[in-house]
Amino acid sequence: MQLDDIDRVGVVGAGTMGNGIAQVAATAGYDVVMRDVEQQFVSAGFEDVDESLARLVARDELTRPEADRARDRIDGTTDLADLSDCDIVVEAATEDMDVKQSVFEDLAETCAPETVLATNTSTLSITTIASVVDRPERVLGLHFMNPVPVMKGVEVVVGEKTSEDTLALGHAFAEDLGKETWEADDKPGFVVNRILMPWINEGIRAYDEGVAEMADIDRGMTLGTNVPMGPLELADHIGLDVVLDASETLHEELGDRYKPAYLLKRKVAAGDLGKKTGAGFYEYD
Repeated sequence: MQLDDIDRVGVVGAGTMGNGIAQVAATAGYDVVMRDVEQQFVSAGFEDVDESLARLVARDELTRPEADRARDRIDGTTDLADLSDCDIVVEAATEDMDVKQSVFEDLAETCAPETVLATNTSTLSITTIASVVDRPERVLGLHFMNPVPVMKGVEVVVGEKTSEDTLALGHAFAEDLGKETWEADDKPGFVVNRILMPWINEGIRAYDEGVAEMADIDRGMTLGTNVPMGPLELADHIGLDVVLDASETLHEELGDRYKPAYLLKRKVAAGDLGKKTGAGFYEYD
């Protein structure tokens, strides 16, 4: 399959990552089917898309007619069978191996043999996810960064059986969405999270151990290393539960250098997950 063969894009999951992927694909001119298990999740996904498009219009990055056309290209569904005629499907379901393998088993039965199946996983093995389908050569990782409409990067991850054609199509597709790509082998955390998670955890430990106040840790890292957000603010932005899940996966695979900070676990246990709950390390409206 070539890039010109892709007309219809499927997205499994209407959450933060899924609706973002659906939006950028629709903005690039593709017809999109966004699927989740319940209608309330699909509806919430469309609300996020509407708000995101409105922000882009307000910043003069899209015209109102362009935003409306993009919105009209997205169909929502709870029926996985509606993805049967998609040329590429990007799975953005919960970061859980059992969930992802179940989705891929269903996709392999539903979609055409030539359909490319991509996973947006940030830490889990592409090879293991692909092991449940009969054509693992058509499976790869397309790890979009959050928030998808804003961040320019996509990590293209190569599974053990990923074919060269599938890999080339993954790069071409992401670039057609206006993204820039880099390639990673199927090793825990790939490039981004393998480096990012210990950085965030060390920032949390530095605060917990009294090295500096939260604001000074974040200010020190932004001014001292020219990153846009410090580790504590970024953790809140990502979601502390997401950071903890990724850190635990890496800890299991790579050992104690990835052990989650105690304060991170305590915050998640208390339900303070960051911006999405109104409180994490900082408080939000």
